[in-house]
Amino acid sequence: MRLILSATFAGLVASPALAAGEVFFSLKNTDFIVLLAFLLFIAILIYFKVPTMLAGMLDKRADGIKSELEGARALREEAQTLLASYERKQKEVQDQADRIVSAAKDDAQKAAEKARADLAKSLERRMAAAEDQIGSAQAAAVKEVRDQAITIAVAAAREVIAKQMTAAEGNALIDDAIRQVDAKLH
Repeated sequence: MRLILSATFAGLVASPALAAGEVFFSLKNTDFIVLLAFLLFIAILIYFKVPTMLAGMLDKRADGIKSELEGARALREEAQTLLASYERKQKEVQDQADRIVSAAKDDAQKAAEKARADLAKSLERRMAAAEDQIGSAQAAAVKEVRDQAITIAVAAAREVIAKQMTAAEGNALIDDAIRQVDAKLH
């Protein structure tokens, strides 16, 4: 209020009409009329407590802004907490994924090693089976060769003996063979 009165007084004292030397307090002076209208307007505003209402509205607006700022600050803190939580979860998930990948690699490596060992054992068994087959085939071939050699030798011996032996010698050999069989059976 003091500020308004001092501004009005300063406006009257420093008026251009006073500086020119004319009569200021006359209704013919337009500056004086404008000053009276302005003072009347200010008085009406003060009477209806417009400055108090404006101050109240500004205070309410300031309080609203403060509450919005506090809400925004709370939301920001909540968002930061949520972000930290998600970052922590993401790190945990990444660690878990790394462990899963590592375990899968280890399992794959163990499976490959086992497959190699199984393949080596299988090859050893097949080699042993092949060697057994080769051995039995070799034994069968040797037996067949011996049997044929015996057959050929017997046939050759028969021919040689048949060419060299006389009928009397043959009868003597048959009689001797019968006696040996008879002696061994009884």
